[in-house]
Amino acid sequence: MIRHKIATAFGAAALAGLGIAATATPANASYAQCDSGALCAYLGDGGAGSPGQVFGDNRDLLQYNKFNNAESVYNNGKSCNVRIYDEPNYRGDSFVLSRGFRIGNLDAFRSGDFADDLASNNWCV
Repeated sequence: MIRHKIATAFGAAALAGLGIAATATPANASYAQCDSGALCAYLGDGGAGSPGQVFGDNRDLLQYNKFNNAESVYNNGKSCNVRIYDEPNYRGDSFVLSRGFRIGNLDAFRSGDFADDLASNNWCV
């Protein structure tokens, strides 16, 4: 009888501890890792993983794995919106990502045209 009570108390304490640990981690921790002023790309949906970061205009983002294979993107710019293109040298289809906004699933955005294909960017458009 005593063993049963100890086991029950231990099990309840373990579950409570797991519950606390599970809620202590923010869901979008990696968006917070994007430095101020950066355009950040992630290999996972919803900003999962560590960000690839660029600053300023870039003619060829495909040289960077996290932009070439991006699944989500975040504009943490200080004062500007950013235009993102699906081809190098500011060509092809494009969209404007407003400052402070993110796209958590590029596969579902614009028929997936930009998933695995953030090729160039131009700030302050």
